[in-house]
Amino acid sequence: MNIRSKSRSAARLAAVQALYQHQMEGTHLPRLLDEFHQHRLGKEIEETHYAEAETAFFDDLVSGTIAREAEVDQLISARLAKGWALDRLDRTMKQILRVGTYELIARADVPVGTIISEYVDVAHAFFEAREAKFVNGVLDAVAKAVR
Repeated sequence: MNIRSKSRSAARLAAVQALYQHQMEGTHLPRLLDEFHQHRLGKEIEETHYAEAETAFFDDLVSGTIAREAEVDQLISARLAKGWALDRLDRTMKQILRVGTYELIARADVPVGTIISEYVDVAHAFFEAREAKFVNGVLDAVAKAVR
């Protein structure tokens, strides 16, 4: 994996974490981005070293997902099984799907396969294989609708 793809992978994981924090604490976007720039991206926290992330890409993922949340949520909701609502999903899962969906609709410069596989990898950081397959299925369905 080259440096750029590693820094983009780090940006995707950090974006999920930032959006989770935004949802839980309501941290305003400028403060949220600044906090991640100053204290998380590429830093060491409690003996865990966070990889250097592509900052502009991270900022776009977080800002864009928040700005287009209603559109993103509608795209995800339309692809969930009948009787399932976005609100029923685990909060981390919801952020993984949101950022992945945003990237599919807004980042035509990134191939669909790359986006899906990256968010499946992010899902593996938090969940078991079954949930990672769920991420794969939902993002694949979104990709077919928007690309």
